[in-house]
Amino acid sequence: MAVTASRKTTIVYTGDVTGTEVIEAADSEASPGAVTFQALASGFNSITVPSSTGVTVTSVTIKPPTGNTTTITLKGVTGDTGVALHPSDPTTIGIASTVTTIGLTAGAAIQGVRFFWA
Repeated sequence: MAVTASRKTTIVYTGDVTGTEVIEAADSEASPGAVTFQALASGFNSITVPSSTGVTVTSVTIKPPTGNTTTITLKGVTGDTGVALHPSDPTTIGIASTVTTIGLTAGAAIQGVRFFWA
């Protein structure tokens, strides 16, 4: 059963620049409302996007374990350079409804990576 997911990023600046920016994405009215935990093996990992009838995933937030120092790279396919993600800060990626898997390469095994699907 799908749920509605609302997603926004709030950036608060202090110091030499002050201000607040709120960046909102369109609501995902057919979200799976799922949080999955996954261990990443050393090397390339193919992560399956949750799917079921009536559900459309529009984003994923990847939250590595607190204090993680192992590299994580978002990949289009095995062998591409990819984009290095922060090893312990969360990353949110908007994804097209046609995406069925995402690729992550880990520098070593990582336990307890959380995926928030909206």
